[in-house]
Amino acid sequence: MDSSHESIGPDADRRAFLKAAAVAPAAGLASGALAQEAAQKPKELPRRKLGRTGVEVTMLEQGGIRGPTYDRILRLAFANGIRTFDSAKVYRTEGTVGKWIEQSPEIRKQIFLVTKDMPREPGEMLKQVDERLAELKTDYIDLFFIHGLGDMHSTDQAVKLVKSKELAEVADKLKKSGKIRFIGFSSHHKDRWAMMEAAAEGGIIDAMMIQYRPWLDKESPLNKAIDACWKKGVGIISMKQIAGNYFGDKPTGDILDDVVKRVPLLKERNLSPYQGLLHAIWTDERISSVCVSMRNTDQLRENAAAARNYEPVKAAQIEELRDALLAAGPTLCADCDGRCSKAAGTTAALGDLTRFLTYYQQHGDRAIAREEYAGLAAEARDWAGADLEAARAACPGNLDFARLLPEVDRRLA
Repeated sequence: MDSSHESIGPDADRRAFLKAAAVAPAAGLASGALAQEAAQKPKELPRRKLGRTGVEVTMLEQGGIRGPTYDRILRLAFANGIRTFDSAKVYRTEGTVGKWIEQSPEIRKQIFLVTKDMPREPGEMLKQVDERLAELKTDYIDLFFIHGLGDMHSTDQAVKLVKSKELAEVADKLKKSGKIRFIGFSSHHKDRWAMMEAAAEGGIIDAMMIQYRPWLDKESPLNKAIDACWKKGVGIISMKQIAGNYFGDKPTGDILDDVVKRVPLLKERNLSPYQGLLHAIWTDERISSVCVSMRNTDQLRENAAAARNYEPVKAAQIEELRDALLAAGPTLCADCDGRCSKAAGTTAALGDLTRFLTYYQQHGDRAIAREEYAGLAAEARDWAGADLEAARAACPGNLDFARLLPEVDRRLA
């Protein structure tokens, strides 16, 4: 889903969605207290099986972040019990991970390392895996993902790829060489459900990372695809759970207090809205881990505590949390399957347009947002004449397209 881009500083974060209300300054990461915390013998977080792989991964995964603080974040994540770490070529984070492994080689066998690249054809992965190994300073990758499946392929091409003979042969060769243990893909594409069903049928894909929220309609294509993967033992990692005007680094007003007031569960369990969301996601036993790009000690401690204190959430409580979070003004719909565009009577990719705006406004990935926007076909960018109220009514995330799309044109065009 990405392509090479310039690093835009420590605030750039491709998948930042769980933010503490008060952000610890980056300088604080270098304090003696934090150094001592990182040096302490860590207690691992609870684990779950990653599908049929037989491997158990920590329920919380450290996502990749850019900037000079990432080296400390990796060590603090480890100190807080996280053992699953995400990276990718386009994030430009592999060098930092490689430095960590090089300086502390004993941690390599203790962590489950994920990275990604963007092959158009399976055969390209042979060279790409070698490049990723060199960057990561390791001789094996635990899980190699085809990055953003569907972004560089049509839906039909992606469906064919995940169950193709060529992919099976390449995956087998890479596994037998010891360079990778497992193979999979990440996707936020509106038709990811079709790719997931094909992967379940093909039996080649071991795991996947998908855009997800815990209040999926049971009859939705995405929920049925998750079921198909669950039954066939394909591991699932959740990503891009939430993003919105009040869920960035600096929440405005009393929106977080309002969410707590509307969801009694949070007060009863002494949880923040973000911890409540994590509990709701983990209540879905089909989800093995949640990937979060945590960028400071507050986020790490808060989310690690959520994993240690996890208890299942009742369906009615998940609905309360859903209603409160949707009312907070999200800018990204994690359930997007294109129904908004159909309802609006437009060929514009409304879900992609608002997602790119989220990258720009919420995640700080301005270069990526503009690049992704420019990569869309002209008709996918042109929302003129679309019935935006109908789009909002159809959107599972209740996105206010009439407010967001003019911002897309202003910021990204």
